[in-house]
Amino acid sequence: MSSKISCEDSHHMPKQTIERALQHADTNLNASLDRLFQLLRIPSISCEPHYARQCREAASWLAHELSDIGFDASVRATIGNPVVVGHSKQATGPHVLFYGHYDVQPVEPLQEWGSQPFEPTLRVQPNGETHIVARGASDDKGQLLTFIEACRAWNATTGSLPVGVSMLFEGEEESGSPSMEAFLDEFEHELLADVMLLCDTSLWNDAVPAITVMFRGLLEEEVRVTCADRDLHSGAYGNAARNPIQVLAELIASLRGRNGEVAIEGFYDNISELDSTVRDELLKLNFDTEQFLGAVGLSQSAGDVSYSVMEQLWTRPSCEINGIAGGHCGVGLKTIIPSSAVAKVSFRLVDGQDPERIRSTFRNHIRARTPRDCKVQFAGLTGHPASFIQPRSPYLDCARAALKQEWGCDSVLIGSGGSIPIVNTVKRRLGLQSLPIGFARADNRHHSPNEKYDLYTFQKGIRSWIRILAELSRCTNDRIVSQPEQLGGGQYMNRQ
Repeated sequence: MSSKISCEDSHHMPKQTIERALQHADTNLNASLDRLFQLLRIPSISCEPHYARQCREAASWLAHELSDIGFDASVRATIGNPVVVGHSKQATGPHVLFYGHYDVQPVEPLQEWGSQPFEPTLRVQPNGETHIVARGASDDKGQLLTFIEACRAWNATTGSLPVGVSMLFEGEEESGSPSMEAFLDEFEHELLADVMLLCDTSLWNDAVPAITVMFRGLLEEEVRVTCADRDLHSGAYGNAARNPIQVLAELIASLRGRNGEVAIEGFYDNISELDSTVRDELLKLNFDTEQFLGAVGLSQSAGDVSYSVMEQLWTRPSCEINGIAGGHCGVGLKTIIPSSAVAKVSFRLVDGQDPERIRSTFRNHIRARTPRDCKVQFAGLTGHPASFIQPRSPYLDCARAALKQEWGCDSVLIGSGGSIPIVNTVKRRLGLQSLPIGFARADNRHHSPNEKYDLYTFQKGIRSWIRILAELSRCTNDRIVSQPEQLGGGQYMNRQ
């Protein structure tokens, strides 16, 4: 079976057709903003079960909006929060799968917000910029809606989309996507496509767009140390009884070496070499370490000093303590030696590191250093590998051409210290490469109080997707199709 994909200038869409879609998006920006505000008002927090109803509400809202612009859309139940699936009614040219998530992080500490987190607010800045402030404004509701609004503009001006489009919106990304594998077991035949698009990423800087080609994997562990069988009076047992907080602190300290490296035996085994194309692109970025750390009140890197901060963030694995608890943490002093103490630890992994192997080496490291009179227990949480996106692709070339048209400069290839599990999942399950193209800024305060999305980049995101869809229509293939795959609603799309 042959497979040859290329970008053909002869298939290029007339410029005036693209301009009509862009003009529609600009003219109707306020209506797009109103729809974003509707979605932002829904507190779809996935990690807190009592928000399950609101998650279903957000899913229903999205399905309705997709139906309103001509998609065959539905809400699909899962073992957790529902998934929204939508298919466009035409299937010409390449077919893309667009992914986003409607769930958001909790809002605490609430007192640090300048306004109610689920009542979106426009804040005009001293420099004239306008910020959309709300939980989920940037991660990922605002970003997700840029693509929906781009499709809306195409349908409003031409009655169709330049390419076939399927939508996949989940409600558990912020919780590690625990329902996605089971969902794909049942519905992956509906999601066959040529490439996946997603926008849960960032610009390189305020004026330069980026395509993210590396995501670190994630492994989460909880470790509990128990010493005595109950809390003890520190006067009666001090010195004689082991203190689990101290034991845990010493265990945590053993995870890092003198130069900031992770000190777990075998942790760096099997790490893959960085792709030469990506390495060359990264070297051109002139990453400003002083500015990066200074923006959050820091001045020195705490990671492995053998590598630059950019390398530490994108190309090297990490180990971080995300929480620690034990004893009395309320007001005043309670003079006890607690019975137990617990810590939450996360590892960001790179290409070549197997999450389960790292989980095993971490636990062995802790067990080997736990005093004989103490008991250690582990709770395994999320674990998924790193994702690497092939930087040599005609779809990527088309996307970069479209971004240059909109932003007036070349886009850059970057890495991400964070994790987007779906990138690896669709590559493994569906054989799809991804194009992660986002329009967030570095100061958008993801997961923090006063999360925001810039009105300017919201508009530019819509316009960028309009152009990207047009450019992707140029990608043609001569794949030999054995039989069509049926999509939801009785539609068909030619896929091998």
